[in-house]
Amino acid sequence: MQTSPGVLYVVSTPIGNLEDITRRAVKVLEDVDAVVAEDTRKTSILLKHLGISKQLISYHEHNEHKRTRELVEKLESGMSLALVSDAGTPGISDPGFLIVRECLKQGIPVVPVPGASALLAALTVSGLPMDRFVFEGFLPHKKGRKTRMESLRDEERTVIFYESPHRILRTLRELRETVGDRQAVIGRELTKKFEEIVRGTLSELEQYFESKTIKGEFVLILSGKGKTRSLEDTKE
Repeated sequence: MQTSPGVLYVVSTPIGNLEDITRRAVKVLEDVDAVVAEDTRKTSILLKHLGISKQLISYHEHNEHKRTRELVEKLESGMSLALVSDAGTPGISDPGFLIVRECLKQGIPVVPVPGASALLAALTVSGLPMDRFVFEGFLPHKKGRKTRMESLRDEERTVIFYESPHRILRTLRELRETVGDRQAVIGRELTKKFEEIVRGTLSELEQYFESKTIKGEFVLILSGKGKTRSLEDTKE
């Protein structure tokens, strides 16, 4: 008798505050045969907080090509797996695309278990238009960086980036030089103890963070072309 394939659950996990996990996500993590994690050490902290003991399988940018086939074989044998990233939704600037694509090719069910997302958390409190937006993820460090920024000069939609503390000042400066001194918002350490949301022009944000010790994860939201009125003006 042919074994029915298992299910790959794509499970969103908290981006900082461990209480930001859905009841459904907890149940899925309890019920699956194993958890596929970007960083097993970080995921073990979450599972311990939830009182869940589960086999952890590492799946990150350095082994995802090799491990994808192994995971598909486990799913084809009838195992059900939960795919999680370090924080937020798998596949969004994190590993996940390859395993999802391969499962779909092989007819293995893929089920989303939605939840926290840093880009949406920042967007909803930005005060910038949310009806149309584009997510750029992390800008290239070197090759293609200037071209990517130049492509945004005429972008009218709100633009969302992820950035590291090591490059945030450079990104603010280069965006200002490329697209102009637009309104922008930075969300830092969202949902965590030292959460900070700062609004202003690109130059104002650059000046603000130049005077700070820069730590944490950053979400940068940039207003679209032609939408440069200050947030204070919207109160009229």
